[in-house]
Amino acid sequence: MGLGRKIWGSGFILFLLLSFSQSASGQTDLELAEYYYNNGSYEQALLYLGDIYKKNKTNKVYQMYYESLLAMDNFYDAEKLVKGRLKRRHKNSKSTAYVDLGALYMRFDMKDKALDAFDDALAIMQPGKSHAIRLANAFIALDELDLAYDTYMKAIELGTDDFNYELANLKGMMGDYAGMVESFMELLHTKPTFLNTIQTTMNRNLRLQTDRSIVKMVRGELLKAAKKYPEDEVYPRMLVWFFTQEKDFSSAFIHAKSLDVRLGERGVGLIELGNTAASNDDLETARECFEYVAGMGPRNPYFYTARNEILQIRFESLKKEVPLDHKELEKLETDYSASLNDLGVKPETAIMAKDHAHLLAFFLDRSEEAMDNLESVLEMPNLNERVEAVCKLELGDVYVFADLVWDASLIFSQIVLDFKDDPLGHEAKFRNARISYFTGDFSWAQTQLDALKASTSKLISNDAIDLSLLITDNFNLDTIFEPMEMYARADLLIMQRRFDDARLTLDSLTTTYPGHALEDEILYLLGDLSMQEGDLETAIDFYNEVVELHFDDITGDDALYNLATIYDEILEDYEKAEELYSKLLFDFSGSLYTIEARKRYRELTGELEE
Repeated sequence: MGLGRKIWGSGFILFLLLSFSQSASGQTDLELAEYYYNNGSYEQALLYLGDIYKKNKTNKVYQMYYESLLAMDNFYDAEKLVKGRLKRRHKNSKSTAYVDLGALYMRFDMKDKALDAFDDALAIMQPGKSHAIRLANAFIALDELDLAYDTYMKAIELGTDDFNYELANLKGMMGDYAGMVESFMELLHTKPTFLNTIQTTMNRNLRLQTDRSIVKMVRGELLKAAKKYPEDEVYPRMLVWFFTQEKDFSSAFIHAKSLDVRLGERGVGLIELGNTAASNDDLETARECFEYVAGMGPRNPYFYTARNEILQIRFESLKKEVPLDHKELEKLETDYSASLNDLGVKPETAIMAKDHAHLLAFFLDRSEEAMDNLESVLEMPNLNERVEAVCKLELGDVYVFADLVWDASLIFSQIVLDFKDDPLGHEAKFRNARISYFTGDFSWAQTQLDALKASTSKLISNDAIDLSLLITDNFNLDTIFEPMEMYARADLLIMQRRFDDARLTLDSLTTTYPGHALEDEILYLLGDLSMQEGDLETAIDFYNEVVELHFDDITGDDALYNLATIYDEILEDYEKAEELYSKLLFDFSGSLYTIEARKRYRELTGELEE
């Protein structure tokens, strides 16, 4: 009895081991098949997929098997596979299997057989919206748009008629853009909840950025629908969206204001539009948006935001002037002070106080006052933690301006700890890396910058990449540290607006180390310095020298873009600006400025005109 128990136990263990081995082998075969399939090694994948499919007829395995057979031009086995699948499919999903068969025949130039298979797919389609959409999408994937249309017509015959969106979208795919837009406008009247979906579809299917005839058609259809259904709020929303897409913010403002009055939205849409207009440099429309909201009074939830943005818009305009208008900056400071006295320094006005401090420190040389004001803001109870972090970032910058770099590093480090995986933390980390760079600790700066290159914020990531490239190109391969230290010191002095000291440092660097690899960066930095001093002519000379003598260096596209914007936005020499944007697009196709340059080049050359 004991011996029998032992023999039975051994057999059971052997059975388990064999079962486990078979299971592991099957799993390994599938993994190998997937590996070869994903790497395009279809012949090797087919060594496994035939046997796997006999036991595992999931859609995933079927698709791998089918695609591998097609890749090897194995028509016979591919046809056998699809027909075998057809026999097993439930009637609800047989239609799409016939589409697979038709696609196979099309691939091997058997058009008549393919059309017969497609006809079979339509003939056996079951009633119901989901069946029709699935079959139509299968046809669309093959670019058989007429058959997709026939699918919806057949579904309507079978008693399902709710295909307004699908048919309108299909019209767009077939190139009937006017029909698509007209159908969408009618759909919005009965189903306004489709607003976001329709906006996304129109963005995807229409060339609103490049084809002015389509833009004109869409505007006409929108205005016609708004006139036809004046009570529907969805059409004013569409008009705001459309004019925002067109960057015609003044027209968007008219409709956004009307919508706000009509729905009592208390300015939320106007704040959003104002921010969008400001980010696209339409500061006049942005100001109108914020003034409208501020006019609603202090009980409005966006009142403080709007009041601050009005001042900030003025600040942004003044910062772009070359040379700076110091009298207007003094007037702006007076208005900031008056606003803070009027509204009080409290959590709601913390951002206004932060912007005021920036003006005091960086433009009016009143850094002590700026530090005192920011420290008072940070002592307030109930301050939002993100607002607090933004104010700390500003205080850190003011510390750097006042040459208190270690105090700045401490405050930036606090933000990094508090917002580790947040853009605020990334920004603080970048500013800490910049301090390491300013103080000559280039290896540590590089370590921090490497971590920031994958930042979720494109702007932070780009800044990190630029500084990292500067260090890599001019420090890592240089056995003499002093030139890079002198350059970084000059960079810090420019940030502190100590322009004379910065120029002396750069002149000393050039004299002591003639022909150093930093030569292009020095010229570029002198161009930036001249711009900040308002010496436009000298700035142009420096940027031109970079472009002409250091075309292949990392500052080449930066200098060229700066020249283009100077001629475009300040000198208004549009012919010269067009020439420079064109040069940037052709000679620096991988530049970070390509998108903006192309957009402005098209505007200047009239490519977007009607």
